[in-house]
Amino acid sequence: MAANQEDVKLLGTVASPFVFRVQLALKLKGVEYTFVAQDLKNKSEELLKYNPIHKKVPVLVHNEKPINESLVIVEYIDEAWKGYPILPTHPYHRAMAHFWAKFIDDKVFVASWKSVFTADKEEREKNLKEAFEALQVLENEIKGKFFGGEEPDFVDIAASFLAYWTPLIQEIAGLQLFTSEQFPKLYKWSKEFLNHPIVKESLPPRDPLFVLFKARYESLYASK
Repeated sequence: MAANQEDVKLLGTVASPFVFRVQLALKLKGVEYTFVAQDLKNKSEELLKYNPIHKKVPVLVHNEKPINESLVIVEYIDEAWKGYPILPTHPYHRAMAHFWAKFIDDKVFVASWKSVFTADKEEREKNLKEAFEALQVLENEIKGKFFGGEEPDFVDIAASFLAYWTPLIQEIAGLQLFTSEQFPKLYKWSKEFLNHPIVKESLPPRDPLFVLFKARYESLYASK
């Protein structure tokens, strides 16, 4: 059965960097799908049905079979549809792609997010330091135009929040975490990534995201 004849649904929210990973992977593969927007404050029966354990987005539903967790979904997309290669075929390079994607999630994303969306000042500063150290490791890892070479791959998709979401939330918080002076290679990568034609047409509009995260930030500190 051809990809465009299959039933492919993506349950998600426009603001989520994790949902964006899946959207980008589908776009790179040329897979047609239906986006089913979710309200995470009032979770739908569909979301609870397809992700009863975590009750989170993204959820990819392929011919009524649900797949959860963004990077698991991205790998599934790479294996389920031919075309654009997302993961390397060589076992070592494939293993390293998994390693760096996990590093990005565990070390870069968590600390970067908490350096903004944590009410306790000492905790924020601790996470800011951890984020800076993790970004320095990543800065030393990137060797070419993208982590995947000349075209974005699994690691670039994993790091997409760094290119688009991190500058946005650091502007809201008045931080200078991810800058061209501190991380020149990563910053150059982020510009190349955002200017990639498929990435550019897949990104959510910036202004609504800014409003949403600014409200979340202000609400956090208003409640202190």
